[in-house]
Amino acid sequence: MKQKQLPQDYYQRLEEIQAVDFAILELNLYLDTHPQDQAAMQQFNQYTQYSKKLKSEFEARYGPLQHFGNSYTDANWSWGSAPWPWQI
Repeated sequence: MKQKQLPQDYYQRLEEIQAVDFAILELNLYLDTHPQDQAAMQQFNQYTQYSKKLKSEFEARYGPLQHFGNSYTDANWSWGSAPWPWQI
């Protein structure tokens, strides 16, 4: 099977999403033990909103990241047309 050629922008956007989601996870773990840290909560909320924005922009350009949740598909069920995880 021939691998789909993807633009460099695809990888840059995906890497940014992964980095932001990693920061969210780390903040989540920190807040589990420091629930009164208002600055960390504010940072968590900011990163969460930024992650949603990045994912929305990515999905509008390249298709859904997941087949459930906040993702969407069009009338042609284009979920299967995006590259599979092992293709990137």
